[in-house]
Amino acid sequence: MGAHLLVGAHVVAVLAVVLAAALLGRVAARAARQPEVIGEILAGILVVPVVAAVAGHGALAALLPPDVLGVLKYIGKIGLVLFLVGVAHELRRGSGGLGPRSVGWVAIGSFFPALAAGFLLAGWVLWSGDDALRGTAPVLSLVLMIAVALSVTAVPVLARILEDRDMMAGRNGKLSMAAAVFTDSTAWLLLVVAMGTASGGWTGVVRSLAVLLAGVVIAVLGRVLLRGSTSSALAARIPKLLSVGVAVVALVLAIQMEHWGLTAVFGAFVVGLAMPNGEGAERWEAVTRPVASLGRLFVPVFFVVAGMGLFATPTSSMPWLAVVLATALAIVGKVGGGYLGARLGGEDRRDSVVIGVLMNTRGLTEIVVLQAGYSAGLLTAGLFLALVVMALVTTALTGPLLSLIDLRARRTASLPVLELQGGRQ
Repeated sequence: MGAHLLVGAHVVAVLAVVLAAALLGRVAARAARQPEVIGEILAGILVVPVVAAVAGHGALAALLPPDVLGVLKYIGKIGLVLFLVGVAHELRRGSGGLGPRSVGWVAIGSFFPALAAGFLLAGWVLWSGDDALRGTAPVLSLVLMIAVALSVTAVPVLARILEDRDMMAGRNGKLSMAAAVFTDSTAWLLLVVAMGTASGGWTGVVRSLAVLLAGVVIAVLGRVLLRGSTSSALAARIPKLLSVGVAVVALVLAIQMEHWGLTAVFGAFVVGLAMPNGEGAERWEAVTRPVASLGRLFVPVFFVVAGMGLFATPTSSMPWLAVVLATALAIVGKVGGGYLGARLGGEDRRDSVVIGVLMNTRGLTEIVVLQAGYSAGLLTAGLFLALVVMALVTTALTGPLLSLIDLRARRTASLPVLELQGGRQ
């Protein structure tokens, strides 16, 4: 009993440090005018190497022994699952009355060129012959995993950027959100295929797709059952109790999905997608919001565990060439592809550039995808690290690039006035 109490006290102390580091990361990100998730990711992942550098690996092992790390792993996964319930509900946002031509072209342009860029990066990894990057994953699984990594757009981070810049109700915001829903949903499907081929060849793919189909059926049935007036009335009357029920169902389904060979977060997506998002949506948002908020509180623990697993694996050095190639291809695929799709959809040049920059936002969704691939053995530590850096760089570029576009637009708009004033003088 005493040993359990000591472990519990140890876990609480580590949690306090992690949450304090996450708070400092959010404050630093706000000061740098970056999305808060950038600070949380950096704080969580860098806690482990900073402690190891300051106090040594022996002290790190004492601070995070296996029993404590095991508890933290479960806490981080629970936080991630609960948070992704809200993310999946966010994916239910519609296109806001936009024309299907515009939405379709932006979605196609922001997904398929990025997917092709991922294929190019995967080809380079296979061609390089570097075992530190290649690993032992099956070729098809590795290629799909890298392609998914470059094609993701983070819906929750994108939504936060749009809200901070008062762009959510504008045409560019709606187009980028609608396209991001398409790209993220498709990327998750491809991730299922990648993990299925790794776990059991095409038999694993068929099994994974069967589980995926079952999840879709559960989400659709849940949406039908919860859409009625009786369910909406319950959501308005006892939202907190329903929040507890949603959290429990999401955790149980996540455990079951993992048992069936899929990533646990798919269970969270099924529950989030089952929440109604039409008439009376605000009532169900009151149910899912506390679940997502509780999960968001403990998501930094997930980053710490990811950092522990990453830096516990010896790597000779930072794979800088892989970082540069991944970042360059990611930007070309998303910004260039998003711009091309928006232009084909009828948008002007400036709006097309804005949409391309917005689609280049990756953030938390990318880290979750990468961690799933790393845990499944599809990504080596070196390649995982390179893609994490790519995700952070591309997300961090979103704000400054949007500000630069706005500044250039203001300068262009003022040129005729300046020329007219000069002529009068």
